[in-house]
Amino acid sequence: MLVKTFRWAFAVTALGLAAGVLYDGWTALGIVAILSVLEVSLSFDNAVINAGILKKMNAFWQRIFLTVGIVIAVFGMRLVFPVVIVAVSARLSPWSAVHLALTDKDRYQELVTDAHPSIAAFGGMFLLMIFLDFIFEDRDIKWLAWLERPLAKLGRIDMLSVCIALIVLLVSATTFGAHAHQHGGTHADKAETVLLAGVAGLITYMVVGGLSGFFEQRLEDEEEREQAAEETAERAGRPGSPVKLAGKAAFFMFLYLEVLDASFSFDGVIGAFAITNDIVLMALGLGIGAMYVRSLTVYLVRQGTLDDYVYLEHGAHYAIGALSLILLVTIQYKINEIVTGLVGVVLIGASFWSSVRRNRALSDAS
Repeated sequence: MLVKTFRWAFAVTALGLAAGVLYDGWTALGIVAILSVLEVSLSFDNAVINAGILKKMNAFWQRIFLTVGIVIAVFGMRLVFPVVIVAVSARLSPWSAVHLALTDKDRYQELVTDAHPSIAAFGGMFLLMIFLDFIFEDRDIKWLAWLERPLAKLGRIDMLSVCIALIVLLVSATTFGAHAHQHGGTHADKAETVLLAGVAGLITYMVVGGLSGFFEQRLEDEEEREQAAEETAERAGRPGSPVKLAGKAAFFMFLYLEVLDASFSFDGVIGAFAITNDIVLMALGLGIGAMYVRSLTVYLVRQGTLDDYVYLEHGAHYAIGALSLILLVTIQYKINEIVTGLVGVVLIGASFWSSVRRNRALSDAS
């Protein structure tokens, strides 16, 4: 099962490392390998969140996620996205940005660094909304009950997560944004840039998340109508089959997954510049890492890991909350990628261990 699920990731790893050697010798192989590990460590929480969404989709859309989705993830976010950043921020044509990336790597890196406040504000707000909507929802299973129980009560207030997110954005824009490390421009210009990018991230979350939620609610209504029929089938000795997302519902959920993946990849793309400013090596290394994240997502779904270890999803969402705040702080301050990766690994590791202890307690009780 493990080899079958990860076979494409293994194949892409071999091809990517070989391409690195052919492109720039054995040093490039080391850089590609380091970037791959960086991407996996920064995106492990992404795999857990993706698995929670993907398990609701039918087999066809799961395959789309692995095929079309990986093309978008690897080529769109790890190759095209850094070029688009430079093209938009420096007001260059896409071809000029590509030429700059290949011929003047230092200038290219400088332009991407200048665009970082906008990227961090957009991604930070999108991820913050995911975290807030999770912790303000009342759940049957609670990991940190002392914290989640009162937050669930507060969550009954309409639009609370949006209000908090906007307050965080205003604080970020007026503090970090006013002192962001950009070349030229006034403090007001920088604050305005952060504010606009953050609002764009918030709007993107509300539109894509709202459409996904609408179609998911329609699916749940359909499930309720079919539940009686399933129970009848089970009593007659025929196993009922759970309803999976399909059609428009699955499409918008797929769209939500891609935007989510894009937000997660911001820190990986920016962090990669700490290791290399060569766009080819960056695309190879981050692309390999993205393949492992996708394969890990499918593995978690097929093994039913999220059902067996019930606190994993909680840990991943807390990691998202931490990552969103880290992104907003990096508008002004440099934070080492190792710290960013370790925060997610520690939170998910703690939730996994809590799940193991819970399973043991339930087993002993029975």
